[in-house]
Amino acid sequence: MILKLKKGSVTVFMNKDIFYVDVKSVKLDRVLTNLFIKMYSDGRPVTLAFRKEYTIDVLKENMNKIQELGYIHGVKENPDGVEDWLRSSLLELVNRGNIIKEHVSTLKPLHILSFRVQNSKYCRDYRASDQLYLMLKSNPEVMNGLVKYLSKGWDKSTGDIVIQEDLDVDTTGILYLTKPLREKKNMNKEVDSMPFPFLKDQASLFNDDIRRLLIYKEKLPRAVFIDYLRILCGLHLTLYTFKIIYLLPKMVKAGTRDIKDDWSMIVDLTDDLDSIVSQYACKDMERIENGFGKYIRSTYMADLIQERKECNIDEALRILKEDNDKQEYYELILNGIRKDLPEKDEKEFDQDDLAEMLAYFPEGDYFNMLVHILEKSNLGRYQYRYLREFIDSVSMKNSSSMLLADSRSKRHPRRGAIGSKLLETLVQLLVLRQKEDGSYETRSLSIDELASAIRKRYGLIINGVGEERFADADVEMNSAFRINMDAFKNKLRQIGFYTDMSDACILQKIRPRYKLED
Repeated sequence: MILKLKKGSVTVFMNKDIFYVDVKSVKLDRVLTNLFIKMYSDGRPVTLAFRKEYTIDVLKENMNKIQELGYIHGVKENPDGVEDWLRSSLLELVNRGNIIKEHVSTLKPLHILSFRVQNSKYCRDYRASDQLYLMLKSNPEVMNGLVKYLSKGWDKSTGDIVIQEDLDVDTTGILYLTKPLREKKNMNKEVDSMPFPFLKDQASLFNDDIRRLLIYKEKLPRAVFIDYLRILCGLHLTLYTFKIIYLLPKMVKAGTRDIKDDWSMIVDLTDDLDSIVSQYACKDMERIENGFGKYIRSTYMADLIQERKECNIDEALRILKEDNDKQEYYELILNGIRKDLPEKDEKEFDQDDLAEMLAYFPEGDYFNMLVHILEKSNLGRYQYRYLREFIDSVSMKNSSSMLLADSRSKRHPRRGAIGSKLLETLVQLLVLRQKEDGSYETRSLSIDELASAIRKRYGLIINGVGEERFADADVEMNSAFRINMDAFKNKLRQIGFYTDMSDACILQKIRPRYKLED
């Protein structure tokens, strides 16, 4: 039996001061679409003019109208070709291929106006876009640069398409589809007061990655740029989640956010479920998942303090460390929960079950009793379940862009990994070096330098030799790291960044795919 509490009856778990996401499984393309809305409207809520549901037939009819205006040709003559183009290149669909359940979600996030064609109920992202917007907002220069790129071909002041801009066919199609559509900013509603990112250094890293990506804006095809952007958003949502899980309990214990960030995770590059590297990567992932409970408990602790004191998160952390003595407040809440339970019921959680749950707590320790109840109730278990699903989705598990992999069996549990597309994205960013004047140049990197840069920048360990964590590593662990480095080298060769020119280590270099010219 489990204690069932109504959501919001005691305290809401999602704490915007800590983490803005109401964790559930999400689709990153839909996260990007919702992020575009916030960037386009400066964070204000937006109401779309079209109230009915967008379907493929509605969009085909819209394209017929565009042809009548003389902007495009051949739509009426090739209805099947138009539908194929919509399905394959322009639309995000839910339950794709299911005749009964298939619905249009939104346009692919190739342009900032993609959100204008959207069925909101099929485009939910559970505030993942709010977390990304919060991080981008902390660096207006980067966000403005991204908005400018995503708005290419569109003049917001006049509402017209800029035909002189060089755009691909798919993005041009999205522009013509969305041009006659309108949205309305809800000016009467205040902009959601978004705090600064809880992990400021992690937000700065995300912004620096976006800044580096923007350097390639004239060199990469638009679809490739958007794919890199999607991968970076997924990567940083995953890293942010991992670090919150790891660091928040330490911050509660220390009473401050000002603690050392020593998070790290072994990633397996072998793509072999039975490699000796995978067992160490699995242990690191297990360590992260074992921290879910401490994270959920710590969040509830901060929530209860902020609810009682109406203070910011820094003050809440200080109170948890130094000054949390108002036990009678939590006693009242506990008594309320107790009164709502039946005195005795063999099928339901009752007052005797509650007394048994709290039997080992010191008398009068009502705060920790209440936190324990929240953690072990249906609300806490809800967080356990959906936190894992959220991580799986934003880490792009088992895809070419993955940060996590598993075989969906107990024999081969989750482990850190780096997919080929994710590795390609990271290499493109890390071959850039900032010069003294603030501009960037490309450079060649050795295999060891690249592995070291990934470790230093993202906390992902490919070669743990020399790591403080593994100072007592045995022969088997060192052998595992050597195998991982060989697999790393092979994966770089597969994606075209590395060619064996010589046995001499000095000539084994990762060479930039695009060279920047002064």
